[in-house]
Amino acid sequence: MPKIGNTILPEMPLLLAPMEDITDPPFRKICKRMGADVMITEFISSEGLIRDASKSLIKLDFEEYERPVGIQIFGHDMDSMARAAEIAATSNPNFIDINWGCPVKKVAVKGAGSGILNNIPKMIQITEAVVKATKLPVTVKTRLGWDENDKPIVDIAERLQDIGIQALSIHGRTKAQLYKGEADWTLIGEVKNNPRMKIPIFGNGDIDSPQKAKEMLKYSVDGLMIGRATIGNPWIFKEIKHFFNTGEILALPEISERAAVCREHLLGSIEWKSEKRGIAEMRKHYSGYFKGIKDFKPYRIKLVTSNNLNELLDTLAEIEKQNFEIG
Repeated sequence: MPKIGNTILPEMPLLLAPMEDITDPPFRKICKRMGADVMITEFISSEGLIRDASKSLIKLDFEEYERPVGIQIFGHDMDSMARAAEIAATSNPNFIDINWGCPVKKVAVKGAGSGILNNIPKMIQITEAVVKATKLPVTVKTRLGWDENDKPIVDIAERLQDIGIQALSIHGRTKAQLYKGEADWTLIGEVKNNPRMKIPIFGNGDIDSPQKAKEMLKYSVDGLMIGRATIGNPWIFKEIKHFFNTGEILALPEISERAAVCREHLLGSIEWKSEKRGIAEMRKHYSGYFKGIKDFKPYRIKLVTSNNLNELLDTLAEIEKQNFEIG
């Protein structure tokens, strides 16, 4: 069984990838119920934490049922990252995760996220400072490298292990790729099969179905991290586990279940963030919740354009009663 520090994980754990404005507590709660084994918070700015910014501090919150859970931090300054790790540790997560993978311009241009991949010595230096700043296990999420001509992930993995990280999640794209093209899992497999590597290696990228998840097992990874495919589709964890255990594809959830879970998510999002922000951020999820339903477009338009909670609840109630054709 893979371990992060003293935390023993199940065989082939499924990890919910951290995603900004997606993997908040209401969504994590649903994903946990659907079978996600390991939670990681939305990434939190190190500078925001050390300045007591409310938007950063609130992301430290999690519930006991989410465990094992990691708090993910990002930044580009060694002292700020070390201090942020100390602050994050006061919430007593199971581990601290460092985001060296986000390719979004506003993050990477400052040398945070995957922006660090053109300065590997600095990446190692900051990571080591974080490891030394906390007694909690430290893990890292990163990418293959800077671009097609610079994919030093095998060397990076060795160096990160040498300075004390206790698990590594690898997204099978470069910084330059963003989320375009296909994820390359061959290098993830090389890292895992490197005889020098002893820590768990989790693979990430393009896992959007049970069949694709099964395909990725050939790379011998210790677990699978799933990101964008969970948006509006928390059932993917249940589907993957069912397929692994039985070899069968789980039937798609009924319309009534989709509407009920979507409603739960909407209300939880509003309770967590405020009505205005909760309604706005839920719009990212509706297409996923009702994917594959024929003649759904009029309802989708209502969901993504309304700013009124009662209207949204009425629309979901109406959807729940419809006899839609799925497929």
